[in-house]
Amino acid sequence: MKKLLLVIIGVLTLGLLVSGCGQSTAPAKQAGNTVLKVGATAVPHAEILNVVKPLLAKEGIDLQIVEMTDYVKPNIAVAEKELDANFFQHIPYLNKFSTERNLPLTYTAAVHIEPMGIYSKKIKNLTELATGAKVAIPNDPTNGGRALALLAKAGIITLKDDVGVNATVNDIVTNAKNIQISELEAPQLPRILEDVAIAVINTNYALEAKLVPTKDALFIEQKDSPYVNILTIRKGDETRPEIQKFTKALTSEDVRKFINEKYQGAVVPAF
Repeated sequence: MKKLLLVIIGVLTLGLLVSGCGQSTAPAKQAGNTVLKVGATAVPHAEILNVVKPLLAKEGIDLQIVEMTDYVKPNIAVAEKELDANFFQHIPYLNKFSTERNLPLTYTAAVHIEPMGIYSKKIKNLTELATGAKVAIPNDPTNGGRALALLAKAGIITLKDDVGVNATVNDIVTNAKNIQISELEAPQLPRILEDVAIAVINTNYALEAKLVPTKDALFIEQKDSPYVNILTIRKGDETRPEIQKFTKALTSEDVRKFINEKYQGAVVPAF
């Protein structure tokens, strides 16, 4: 009887040990789901990230998209570790912003180009632009310089040689039509088209306003524009496995196909 009792106790003890071993692996699998918080402007950036989200889910990564509406908070949030990354800006803007504010930021992927365009609700052709016309451009330094360069390429103004992305209104050499330039926050530009003759608008805000760049723009950047949009991260995070997987997914064929089919040339893959 005592031997039988010892055998039963032994079997029960072994069962508990086996059961305990089986349970220990489950939390490890659950813990494998890594959260990535990424800031993005709504169009096209958040739309593209929504294509990436299920791809990362298969890798055990929960991509949480935080939609943002300005060009300042996303970089500060990454630098202060409130976000893991952001996706909204081009290389010249990141370089200027991070240098001026001494932020430890870099990028891992060049994803797409959004050609900047000149739009109007008052004229159908730039030849109709009147003397003294009101013209609106973005007020952030990089996009402001880019807008001025586009106005120069369209023949409306000329700029000092070699000012490039750093151009300001003070670099205008000739202004034959004496246009009156207003510098406003980029998201506001589509909303003030009724109040100006023309506005130079970033494609993401044009798309949000239901403008079709390839159809509605009176003049648009060429596809070889250097202003490629990037995935921005903190310096030192390049080797994080989840960031590497994110970068790979963001430059996958699934994303290329989505960009080409969704935006029809208004947004162009850069990979």
